Amino acid sequence: MSSVIISGDTSGSVTLSVPAVSGTNTATLPAATGTVMVSGNQPAFSAYANAIQNISNATWTKIQINTKEFDTALAYDATTNYRYQPLVAGYYQVNVANYFSGSAVTGFGFLGIYKNGTIYKQSLFLYSALSGNLGGGSMPTEVYLNGSTDYIEFWMYQNTGTSQPTASGQSASWFNACLVRAA
Repeated sequence: MSSVIISGDTSGSVTLSVPAVSGTNTATLPAATGTVMVSGNQPAFSAYANAIQNISNATWTKIQINTKEFDTALAYDATTNYRYQPLVAGYYQVNVANYFSGSAVTGFGFLGIYKNGTIYKQSLFLYSALSGNLGGGSMPTEVYLNGSTDYIEFWMYQNTGTSQPTASGQSASWFNACLVRAA
């Protein structure tokens, strides 16, 4: 295996190791001050709800996304708080989705992303009794998280006049996030 070592003027060094296979490998470093992220330091998770959850009428309710698909930094709590609290500061792409699985009614609802216990972003959806389908949907957004105390959660609100059951399963009720740019 070959390597290239670049030594600094003060202290420390940078070691670049070349793979032991033929071919060309290129790494481009930005001409800017900051942190260069490597794949092992970019937190991401994906999880879904494996059970139906009843959402009371006219009440914001935290969605219990309780089954992890992956969690690269062990930053998602799928058993107690159902929140994501990564330890790397930066800008995160966040996505949520859920639908209601009860009988057809009319009304409206919201998908919500909470940051530190307060609504951060929300998305409106409508129920359609005409088509026999209930409301729901998906919502993407970006959020800055400080890498120490900031956390995000997935909440829903519905206003149909009665309690409504959410959908469950990997394709119907999910929450995921990943770091897209370090702070």
